Amino acid sequence: MEEIDNMQSILDLESALCSVFQVNLAEPKRGVLLELYVQTVLFCRECNFKKEQTSALLSIIKSIHEDNVETPLNNIEQCFKYCKELLLCHSVRRPPFSINLFNSEEINYIFKYIYNSYMRHFKLYKYIFTPQVKLDLSLTYSEIRDQEDSSASEEAKVALKKDGSPETKERVITEEDTNGSKSELQKLIEKEVREQVMLVSGQLDQRIKEIADQHIHTLYSPQGNQKVKK
Repeated sequence: MEEIDNMQSILDLESALCSVFQVNLAEPKRGVLLELYVQTVLFCRECNFKKEQTSALLSIIKSIHEDNVETPLNNIEQCFKYCKELLLCHSVRRPPFSINLFNSEEINYIFKYIYNSYMRHFKLYKYIFTPQVKLDLSLTYSEIRDQEDSSASEEAKVALKKDGSPETKERVITEEDTNGSKSELQKLIEKEVREQVMLVSGQLDQRIKEIADQHIHTLYSPQGNQKVKK
């Protein structure tokens, strides 16, 4: 913290934070992470936090971010819960489990800052810092293929009676029927998959918004403030 406090310009502050946190990442990850730490330091300076308070908040931000990028799956509820636990551990004096570095008013400011600066952009941080998971969907239709083969055989037998050239008729009928059925079925499956993916994505976005609104309402409700003061 002595080294960080001596830095006034943004570039010098980034250099100091990069050295302290040992940020050895390629761009754009490096720039995004340093921006997160720099903005946290500037927020602490605006609030006139002490060195130990700034150090604790930097560690809290770092821990929440690491919890977020552990998995590419959605874990925003876990990160919210972890954030509240970390803030509680630094706002209540209960040695050796917790210490009261921040009062209730400071905790409210910090939680609001974390929500606006990190939680609102939760998915963006996850997108940048976690590997992308792609679904490679491969479908086979053994029953349909058997039905197509049997129907093609029946049609070929009928054609054999009429024309007397079994090989040509069976080949033409099988190729036309099979290609047409597969094409229509493939389009139908792809349409259903796209609709389901869009539905799940919409539900996920709505769930994230509901969780965020719930936490904000709990934090700033009269009952929530009474609990914090207790």
